[in-house]
Amino acid sequence: MRMIRYYLPAMGWIILILFLCTLPGKAIPTTGFLEMLHFDKVVHFFLFGGMVLLLAYGYYRHHGRIGAGMLTLIVTCVSAYGLAIEFIQKYLVANRSFDLWDFAADTAGAIAGALIFRFVGMRFLK
Repeated sequence: MRMIRYYLPAMGWIILILFLCTLPGKAIPTTGFLEMLHFDKVVHFFLFGGMVLLLAYGYYRHHGRIGAGMLTLIVTCVSAYGLAIEFIQKYLVANRSFDLWDFAADTAGAIAGALIFRFVGMRFLK
């Protein structure tokens, strides 16, 4: 039961992402300027990159190390979570739709999060 404490920040982040991504379309503010810049893709990138960082950190704190295989598994699971959210938006959330580019931003953010953890985060944790 003590191991769960390592993953609490990641679990909170996962719940936050689910909450934000399942808001009805009318509840999301729209600004013409930010839409032109595809700001929502930037948000997806950082949300899912942050999820990978938090999960990798939790795993590292729990086990004392993390290998490339585990980082790859985390990226795969986070990307699958992003895909699942897109289907949830399409079928279960009012005024929302499936957006392949959101999924691409989720996956790119997950990969970037793993690379940052692997090459930057690991130096600070040793």
